[in-house]
Amino acid sequence: MRGFSANILLDNRDLNLSLSFLRVSLCVFFGLVLGLPVLAQQQSDKEKEKAQKEARQFMQEADVALGENNFPEAEAAYRKAIAKDAENADARYNMGNMYYTRENAPQAAQRFKQAAEVADTKTARHKANHNLGNAYMKQKMYQEAVDAYKDALRNDPTDDETRYNLALAKKMLEQEQEQEQENQEDNQDGGDDENEDQENQDQENQDQNQEQENQEQQNQDGEGDNEGDQDQQDKDQEEQEGDQDDQEQQDGQGDEQEEEQQPEQGQPQPAQGQLSPEQIQSLLEAMNNEERKVQDKVNAEKQKGAKVQSEKDW
Repeated sequence: MRGFSANILLDNRDLNLSLSFLRVSLCVFFGLVLGLPVLAQQQSDKEKEKAQKEARQFMQEADVALGENNFPEAEAAYRKAIAKDAENADARYNMGNMYYTRENAPQAAQRFKQAAEVADTKTARHKANHNLGNAYMKQKMYQEAVDAYKDALRNDPTDDETRYNLALAKKMLEQEQEQEQENQEDNQDGGDDENEDQENQDQENQDQNQEQENQEQQNQDGEGDNEGDQDQQDKDQEEQEGDQDDQEQQDGQGDEQEEEQQPEQGQPQPAQGQLSPEQIQSLLEAMNNEERKVQDKVNAEKQKGAKVQSEKDW
């Protein structure tokens, strides 16, 4: 029984040693687990601090370059500072000012916007948004300027300069909208005028086409009339030629006709159907003269009747 008890005591001592080792191991494990993030954070802070220090050095170089009016070198230094410290709002803000003074409003607006996004104080956000509004005003982007000035006032409602700039931006935006409305109305009126002009032109073209068609129709009718006239002229010519043939035949038979039917000496026989009013009048006058001569001769014969007879008998 005694030997059995010794074995039990030995086993208890081994168990106690094992438990102690386990406790120590756990403490070391949890210490390492809990300490690693702290160590990592400490390392990260050191690296961040180093990066910020290098960024500040680049910013100083940029300031010196700007003082010497060396824009390319200053721009390169600011870019290096931003690359070292991505959350450096001052580098972006200063770079925006550099672009703004060199009349590069689009680049300035981009840098001011970035500065406002990474700024960790209200003062920094106010400054960045205020200058962002100025950059938009230079580009006549009045709606964007209004929004930027509002963001600036949210971070510093007491800035009268920002408030004034906001009022000016609103006024310019209102004028721009009114001008756009007028342009829209002018374009609408212009479109109506163009449509009316087009309609008038179409109507004029239609009238011209109608006149051309009428003229062509008249020309066709005229050609038809001319053809009819030509046919009639040809017919009249044939009739005239036939009358001339008849007249020649009558002239050949003139000796066989009675003397009273002879025309006066030297007067041609008029063709049938060819006497003009003047010719008819002349013919009537000739006939009257002839009758008058005959009548005068008859009267003279009557007055000399007896004497003439006696002389003749003698």
